Amino acid sequence: MDLIPSILQAIGLFMATNIDDIIVLSLFFARGAGQRGTTARILAGQYLGFGGILAAAVLVALGAGVFLPPQAIPYFGLIPLFLGLWAAWRAWRAWRAADDDDDAKVAGKNVGVLTVAAVTFANGGDNIGVYVPVFLSVGPTAVVAYCIAFLALVAVLVVLAKFLATRRPIAEVLERWEDILFPLVLIGLGVFILVEGGAFGL
Repeated sequence: MDLIPSILQAIGLFMATNIDDIIVLSLFFARGAGQRGTTARILAGQYLGFGGILAAAVLVALGAGVFLPPQAIPYFGLIPLFLGLWAAWRAWRAWRAADDDDDAKVAGKNVGVLTVAAVTFANGGDNIGVYVPVFLSVGPTAVVAYCIAFLALVAVLVVLAKFLATRRPIAEVLERWEDILFPLVLIGLGVFILVEGGAFGL
C-alpha cells in the first residue's frame, strides 16, 4: 500500500521536472520528419539519457558524490550549448548554399540516438537536483517505485511530444521555423543550465 503514494508522488514529480522536455522532443520529431525510424531513435535516446539521469541521482543519493560532484552538474549545460551552436552553423551553411536537393536536406536533419540522449541528460541537471533529496528521504522500495514510474512515463512523454509535433498547425510552424527554433532552444537551454547552476561563476 505504501507504493501507491510513492507512485502518485513520482508522477507529479516527473511532470514538474520534465514538462520542458516536450518542446525539445517535439523539435526532434520535426527535425526527423520523413525519416524512417525517427520515433524509435528518439525513444531510445530519451531512455538512454533519462536512464543516465536516474543512475546519477541514485549514485549521488547513495553518497557516491565522487562520481558526480554537485558542482559538476551545471557544466552539463555545455552539451546542449555546443549542439545548438553546431546546428546553427549547419543551418547557416545550408542557407548560404541554397541547395535545393531534398535528399541532402533530409540527410542533414537525421536525428541520432546519442544526440537525443546527450540533450536529455544535459537537461536533467535540475532533475538530479530534485530527485536526490527525494531519494534520500524515502526508503529503497520507494526509490525503486519512483524509478519504475519515471521509466514508464518516459514513453508517455515521447508519445505526447510526437502527438504535438504531428498536429498540422503545430507541425507547419515547426517545419517552417525548425532550422531556427532547434538551435535556439538548445543554446537557450545550455545557457540556462549554466547560469542557473552558477557555472563559471555566473
